[in-house]
Amino acid sequence: MLTEAQVAALERKQEDDVACGEIETAHPGYLGSKDTFYVGTIKGVGRIYQQTYVDTYSKWAAAKLYSTKTPITAADLLNDRVLPFMDEQGMGVIRILTDRGTEFCGKPESHDYQLYLALNDIEHTKTKVRHPQTNGICERFHKTILQEFYQVAFRRKIYRSIEELQRDLDDWIAYYNNERTHQGKMCCGRTPMQTLIDGKEAWRDKITTLND
Repeated sequence: MLTEAQVAALERKQEDDVACGEIETAHPGYLGSKDTFYVGTIKGVGRIYQQTYVDTYSKWAAAKLYSTKTPITAADLLNDRVLPFMDEQGMGVIRILTDRGTEFCGKPESHDYQLYLALNDIEHTKTKVRHPQTNGICERFHKTILQEFYQVAFRRKIYRSIEELQRDLDDWIAYYNNERTHQGKMCCGRTPMQTLIDGKEAWRDKITTLND
């Protein structure tokens, strides 16, 4: 039988693992990975930032473009794309991992992103300061989207608005989630959407256990 001190030490170890990039994930919605990606500057439009969310279990992703990097834009992606989608699937989001950027962290009582998480009963885990392994799942996704979407799109087309680029981004995200297979230990050759749907039973088992 573990003592209370040993249990507390194990819980701290799990938090440290998550903060250092070692992800343990049990089902869709168990842990979401969230980050900001600087896309670049478009002539006549200005700077463009992408808010990114990746479900660490299924690798299902959502991305939305903004002209600023603020707590409001960080919350908007969750409000506009992520939580409505998870609700449609009969699931939710339990916890989200971010770095310590100002769009994600601040005074809890006055920070729009942290207030949004609290309002929706979502736990907030933050990566360790100055740790070389940060938010690895989002970093890998950003490498993929840069190589497979942005570098191709900017060679083929001159974009004149964020909305125009967002439409093409939405098409690529749909391909990524529904057609592009993954070889990770959870996906095992399935698409993110297939992995997420197949993980619904694990979500229901978890919620049933918590409610018993």
